[in-house]
Amino acid sequence: MGTIRRSATRTFGILTAGGDCPGLNAAIRGVCRAAYDRYNMTIIGIANGYRGLIEENTRILRPVDFSGILTRGGTILGASREKPFKNAAGADNDIAGDKVTAIKETYHRLKLDCLVVIGGNGTNTTGYRLFQEGLNVVGMPKTIDNDIVGTDRTFGFNSAVAIGTDAIDRLHSTAQSHSRVIVIELMGHKTGWLGLYAGVAGGGDIILIPEIPYDIKVIGRHLEERARSGKTFSIVVVAEGALSVEESKMEKKDRKKFRAETVTPSIAYRLAREIAAETGMETRATVLGYMQRGGIPSASDRVLATSLGIVAADLLAKGEYGRMAALIGNDVGSVDLSVPAGKVKTVPEDHYMIDTALAVGTCMGNE
Repeated sequence: MGTIRRSATRTFGILTAGGDCPGLNAAIRGVCRAAYDRYNMTIIGIANGYRGLIEENTRILRPVDFSGILTRGGTILGASREKPFKNAAGADNDIAGDKVTAIKETYHRLKLDCLVVIGGNGTNTTGYRLFQEGLNVVGMPKTIDNDIVGTDRTFGFNSAVAIGTDAIDRLHSTAQSHSRVIVIELMGHKTGWLGLYAGVAGGGDIILIPEIPYDIKVIGRHLEERARSGKTFSIVVVAEGALSVEESKMEKKDRKKFRAETVTPSIAYRLAREIAAETGMETRATVLGYMQRGGIPSASDRVLATSLGIVAADLLAKGEYGRMAALIGNDVGSVDLSVPAGKVKTVPEDHYMIDTALAVGTCMGNE
């Protein structure tokens, strides 16, 4: 360990929350190595996300704990989808409830100067709300969906794109062998970043994302045109949150009911049924599911997670709380925690990747 630098933070807690994704351990390592080696901070690991704060399930992290974890998938701290500001019905509490009170008590009992929260939209939104409640918080953006406002990319996304692309590559051979249409469903409940990037990388013939409602007749025409041109198979990449033009015109309550009745067991299967009915083509569906979250992080995600971890450690040292580490353009920095709070970064209609897909003949379901 070199010369110890001054730090406004002496002791901080660190947690990972929400769904797991590649790069979490790299991020933990980045924060902890810099915080310990540069600033000699005391690090308290919090188990299973915000639940660990509520239940005071914590332990001191030493170098042996965050050494050798750069390449490991998952998270050494564990994760949960605990939402302390939500009631049992999933709605906001009018006032900070017992769980928030428990978090505050744990925070003060551990004599934390700050809390580092690593997670997606919900995790960073909760972090911002805790900051408003008087706790010092620093956020870090992770999600395979790449849908956090304030950062140009989240770690976990690159790894998931690679996994999705590999799956599409493999499906090409079986689709070609049997002259079938194969629908592959990727994650992306509210946004289509993963489906769009993996679809372009894997040469998907049709890519359907939540931001662009699809018309089954447009899809049918595209598939029939491919067949007439001698292309005996097609790959359809669909994000789990993709919806039809008809659904997009429904009120939220009606759409939710309609999807509960028709999206069974998932959007890929409904779409396969729709394609078969529209074209008469033999169609199969596959859902990649949790495979997209698993395994070791890509080199790109390791670098990004580590770099953002260093930013977080420096924010702690400077006492610049209420901020989230972020990739901004080609550089790392930070944004105010209010920036990502309660928001979702969707794919813009004029994004260059949509034009890229269209330019190489990919159908986006609407033209």
